[in-house]
Amino acid sequence: MPVSASLQTSKAAAFPPGPHSSALFERAHAVFPDGTTRVTVERDPVPRYIARAEGAYLTDVDGRRFLDLNLNFTTLIHGHACEPVRAAVESQMRAGTCFANPTEAEVELASLLCARVPRLERIRFVNTGTEAVMFAVKAARAFTGRSRIAKIEGAYHGAYDWVEVAQASVPENWGLPDSPAATPYYRGMPASVLDDVVVLRFNDAAGTRELLNRRASEIAAVVIDPMPSRAGLIAPEPEFVAALQETAREHGILVISDEVLNFRQDYHGASARYGLQPDLFALGKIIGGGFPIGAVGGLGEIMSVFDGSRGRPLLPQGGTFSANPISMVAGQAAMKALDEIAFARLERLGNQLRNRLEDIIARANAPLSITGAASLFRIHPKPTRPREFREAHWNPAETKVMKEMSRFFAGNGIVLPLGAAACLSTTMGEAEIETISGVFEAFLSENSALLEEIA
Repeated sequence: MPVSASLQTSKAAAFPPGPHSSALFERAHAVFPDGTTRVTVERDPVPRYIARAEGAYLTDVDGRRFLDLNLNFTTLIHGHACEPVRAAVESQMRAGTCFANPTEAEVELASLLCARVPRLERIRFVNTGTEAVMFAVKAARAFTGRSRIAKIEGAYHGAYDWVEVAQASVPENWGLPDSPAATPYYRGMPASVLDDVVVLRFNDAAGTRELLNRRASEIAAVVIDPMPSRAGLIAPEPEFVAALQETAREHGILVISDEVLNFRQDYHGASARYGLQPDLFALGKIIGGGFPIGAVGGLGEIMSVFDGSRGRPLLPQGGTFSANPISMVAGQAAMKALDEIAFARLERLGNQLRNRLEDIIARANAPLSITGAASLFRIHPKPTRPREFREAHWNPAETKVMKEMSRFFAGNGIVLPLGAAACLSTTMGEAEIETISGVFEAFLSENSALLEEIA
């Protein structure tokens, strides 16, 4: 399909970021080490500063409007400025924003989540997904008396040292296929941390059995995101899920499902979707309605390590803003609006978009592929859909293609995340699917020579 005049005009107008973003970035360098406060902020070379947002769309400080497929890293499943959330937060603001005492709101949100998710019998609220994963790992250690963990190569689980191991492995250091290396994420990561982590490859059933069996008596838990975004947003194969779960059960290793991102896949959560039966969960993002939140939960017997009713618990846990009423009421409003009908509609939209993108790829004979599920998708610069992190890893030519694609989308008024999951929201519909598909088809039409570099 040829690029329409509207696409060409939009591209010229919206890329790169405008003068107000550039001026703010210059000011930011005087107070932030690299001009930002999050390593995940995309810049090319200047980040786009946002002034306001509503529904599926952002408006930057230069007045440019964008369809948002990032939604704060998949957090805003109802889009921006969701009215039920806004009303709940405004009401709670008048009643108070945080207390040293518990509130009814935390009981309500906890009850809603426990009622929906199989094996989520007890729960504790924290402030971030990182904290949720951290306390899940600590709970597994406290319950089993073991210190080591196993995790998936390339998977992101937040900023706790042990789950950062092998998060950013590259071909030069990731080791042999049957013995993936425990690589450091940052300079100075203690060697003892690396020694405490067994690295597994996603969808490698035989390798997972072998590596878990080898050090089973030392491993407290396996941490797994059922569809790890940074590792490719790839679906788990049933044989892999069975191998991981059966081996863990055999040796008393707990299974921690990190659903901070992928909880948005199903009314009952991602584990239920893929047949995983975790002992512990880490939740976050959508359960806070756009406000800071995290939660660790799971089977009552294991969650008893947090029980302080008889004195000091096996695992003390607290936080100044944990279960703050603003996040609690926002989360409750968002999750109530996210009923089974809403999930079914998102599933249909996601399937429609992924199918459209795959059809466009096939017609263009382009060396690209699509992964994802429900309201999530990723475009890969690979002719064959990857099965695991190493297959999804980009070489320099592939990186160039994806950067140009992200720029092209921005030029045509769409924020397409680079190297992470893109997502839909309940505020999107057929018009947005048509827009995304049209821009994608235009990119392929205009960049055949670039795509030949990775064919």
